[in-house]
Amino acid sequence: MSASLIDYRVTDFRAFAAGKRFGETGAYERLKGRVTFRVDPVAPGVRDVTDIELAPRDETGRVRFEADFCILRPVDPDKGNGRLFYDYGNRGDKRALQFFNVATGSNDPLDEAHAGDGYLMKRGYTVVWMGWQGDLLPGDGRLLLDVPVATHEGAPVTGTICTEFIASEHGRHEMPLSTQASTRSYPAVSLDTTRATLSRRAYATAQREEIAPDAWAFARLERGGSVDSKKTDTALIPSDSNIYLRDGFESGWIYELIYEARDPLVLGLGHVAVQQFISYLKKGDAKAEGQPALALCPYEKAYAWGRSQTGRCIRDFIYLGFNDDGQGNRVFDGVMPHVAGAGKMWMNHRFANLTLLPGQEHENHFSPVDSFPFSYARSRDHLTGAEDAILKRPETDPLVIHTDTSAEYWHRRASLVHTDTQGEDLEQPDGVRIYLWASSQHFADPLMTAPVAGLAQTMCNVVATHYFFRAALDRLDAWATDGVSPPPSLYPKRAEGTLVTAEEWRAAFPAIPGVALPRGPSRLEQLDFGADFAETGAIGAPARIVSEQGYAVLVPAVDEDGNDLGGLRAPMAAAPLGTYTGWSLRRRDMGHGAMVGITGSYIPLPDTDEERSQTGDPRASILSRFADSTAYEKAIREAAEALCKQGYILESDIAACVALAQDWGRPRHLTRLPVAAAPNRSGFGGTSK
Repeated sequence: MSASLIDYRVTDFRAFAAGKRFGETGAYERLKGRVTFRVDPVAPGVRDVTDIELAPRDETGRVRFEADFCILRPVDPDKGNGRLFYDYGNRGDKRALQFFNVATGSNDPLDEAHAGDGYLMKRGYTVVWMGWQGDLLPGDGRLLLDVPVATHEGAPVTGTICTEFIASEHGRHEMPLSTQASTRSYPAVSLDTTRATLSRRAYATAQREEIAPDAWAFARLERGGSVDSKKTDTALIPSDSNIYLRDGFESGWIYELIYEARDPLVLGLGHVAVQQFISYLKKGDAKAEGQPALALCPYEKAYAWGRSQTGRCIRDFIYLGFNDDGQGNRVFDGVMPHVAGAGKMWMNHRFANLTLLPGQEHENHFSPVDSFPFSYARSRDHLTGAEDAILKRPETDPLVIHTDTSAEYWHRRASLVHTDTQGEDLEQPDGVRIYLWASSQHFADPLMTAPVAGLAQTMCNVVATHYFFRAALDRLDAWATDGVSPPPSLYPKRAEGTLVTAEEWRAAFPAIPGVALPRGPSRLEQLDFGADFAETGAIGAPARIVSEQGYAVLVPAVDEDGNDLGGLRAPMAAAPLGTYTGWSLRRRDMGHGAMVGITGSYIPLPDTDEERSQTGDPRASILSRFADSTAYEKAIREAAEALCKQGYILESDIAACVALAQDWGRPRHLTRLPVAAAPNRSGFGGTSK
């Protein structure tokens, strides 16, 4: 019996961007549909999927599952570049066009606005999306993967699991057990709250306060219309998939629920789906009777890009050996995991939740996603003695361009990607490039307008970095196709003094008035989740810290402005109008002083020397750096041209960098300087130099 069978049906087939022509490639078309997989549960690779032996089988003994897909491809395949570009998406959302094409984000890309400037199309890529996350619920156009529920001889599989809730707004009384409306909850076996434990704590490592069983319920609040002018129609409905807290969730606190759940999903099949679908398309024989062909020709290369959650998914895919198509061929020739930090995907486990933010200082701190090995290079875990690497199959390992921002060093332990577990520099394999996008944050929206603070004490980081994606993909293709190496890796190192401890960082960071500092990056302890986790990966109880020593987590050193050293500086960071960090701290009412998820900060420089003197700011003023807005634009252009010469951005993107710098970089930047500001003007805009 063959390892797998694939079938599909196209449900929507039409012109993309109203038939617009993209350079020499010409017009594009879009196909949407569903793909069905039937796999042999004892085949190599498949048999390693957790609970595959508990999945139902069809009449041929195979396990069946289905996924949504979407494909954008040249109408004339001869004008394409013969390359697949797979966007892993993020929690079911399509992301590539937003970041590579500087387009309006959409889960239903069809209009010209969704094509942006057409970068991927002008290059001739066939862009592919497919659902890989098996615990998502329908809604908002998300790509779904429908996987089977594990059962044992027809009976439900149960287990004790642990989950956390943090309210990000006031007045919240109810949450799904998954914590997210988009994500399937594992139903409670019993609605009896005495058989579960709910507690809360102020910070990740603070003491837990148990909440009485009669103060909460497995229930949801249902709201109807108004009964009359003085009363609304509500009811508390028992629910095995929701939690209701009568006094409400206090914002910023960590609530932890331990309960017996049922019906785990066989989520590891997400890796199998990606492996099989990309291999199927790549061979060029993706045809089904009565359906449009999915592949009009064989593809010479296939590349994968994923950011954050899906960057971790790429690292996990490679580490577990799924880049071998089962016949000794590479699935992806090159991969681009972005803002994954040192994590992998907690997917091939029982009762996993794939949506949750992993391993932050505050949120889900005790998450198993950051587990050894962290690096692409082989290293030794000094706490356990184990030796391992993410890349360990030279015949099928892809080329890797791994990119992180400053935020991943603070929140996602990114230093461990290129150090050993004790924090010493670790030489990377020849097929790997690592770049720190210095002084940038996790989600750098290409179309950002004015910055916002949200839960934080400071405004969010505004540094634009999306130009780097396009040059990186061009370099990856030249590397995989012609063996032309990309520019050298650029990341902070201990040997160069640019990778430092939290104490060293704090001693160097400027004392900016009114700005509180984090106590350090999110730590990474050695954890024990108990026997059930060792067997199936299910987290059923709070983690026990095995070693207080933990793993070394280091951060980039900073200059006199507090901006990162040792990485690749985007033009905004090279000619700064502020201090741009990878961290931000929660407001007093939202978990005071703990770091906010994965966001960074923008702390404006003083406009003038007068302002600097008045506030006691140690950083040089804007007008002492740039005589006027024209001088600022010139500095941005020079920084962009230098990056282009080094191969880190495209020549065609220099003008876009300069355009963002006009009018002192407004509206991204907050400054009172007029566009025509000049030095030595009395009353405003002056400089003592």
